Amino acid sequence: MGIIEIDRIIKRFGDFTAVNGISMDIKKGEIYGILGPNGSGKTTTINLLLGLIDLTSGSITVNGINVSKDPSKVRMTVGFMSQETLVDQDLTARENLEVIGSLYHIGKDELAREVKEALSESELTEFENVKAGTFSGGMQRRLNLVRAMMHNPSVIILDEPTTGLDVQNRVSMWNRIKTLNQNGITIILTTQYLEEADALCDRISILDHGKVIANGTPSELKRMAGNGDIIEISAKISDIPKIKELLKTKFNLKAESTSDRITAVIAKDPTKTLAKVADQLEKSKINVISIGLHLPTLDDVFIKLTGSTLRDTADASSGSRMDKVMTHR
Repeated sequence: MGIIEIDRIIKRFGDFTAVNGISMDIKKGEIYGILGPNGSGKTTTINLLLGLIDLTSGSITVNGINVSKDPSKVRMTVGFMSQETLVDQDLTARENLEVIGSLYHIGKDELAREVKEALSESELTEFENVKAGTFSGGMQRRLNLVRAMMHNPSVIILDEPTTGLDVQNRVSMWNRIKTLNQNGITIILTTQYLEEADALCDRISILDHGKVIANGTPSELKRMAGNGDIIEISAKISDIPKIKELLKTKFNLKAESTSDRITAVIAKDPTKTLAKVADQLEKSKINVISIGLHLPTLDDVFIKLTGSTLRDTADASSGSRMDKVMTHR
């Protein structure tokens, strides 16, 4: 049995089903990724796990505690860092941590030790008496992370922790997440970034339209894209159907396509096949923007499962589907 058991949960907002039969078994000490676009059910699942909203049906247990029966007890053992940076802008770094510690009823002497350690871990010791509103985005996100750990939880939920961060701060956050995990913390990570899930997660569930459409280790998921190298061709949208037909008729390749990109698995002699495809495209007078080979990625898996890239789906779903959810809340 895992440290977190999510069993066939459903959540409806009026006539809209935001989460539709999701199950997950999250093991102690792992980094578990929940991957999907906006509107896929990631945040609703997290809110259900924290007991912030009620289940329509199904069950969730955390550390053996039923979330529906005792949500307050669950929240004492779980830390949560939201995708929004929730620090009090008018309080100093130290004051932000002290307020959170007092809410968890941490004793005075212990709180002083915890605050000192948190400031050190977040590299904010020299800024402890500076108002958080003057901090950069990366500094605020670091403060947000240690705030979520003030009560020494065994599980921490990170809801899109690197959204909006530049590359340097994103890599820094990745290293902090790895360190937390090495210290024995079980981590649930929701993300829209495929490379983030691939770099950090032991196992991943891919969500789409409120359902788990695939789960497994990054390697297991990548094998779903096919055994072989991936040929990837970018071209004008109007030429994509012609390229797809050419790959099928001339090379017996089953291709997946998005608006201006087409991919297919090449199981045998990928380099030679790539050269032949390029030659045939030239003979057919079909211009391409780029053509190349790469090993399967999680993006290839997402295309195979949904027919679109994660980024395409995120853009398309960020408006109407989430608007429906918020209307019903």
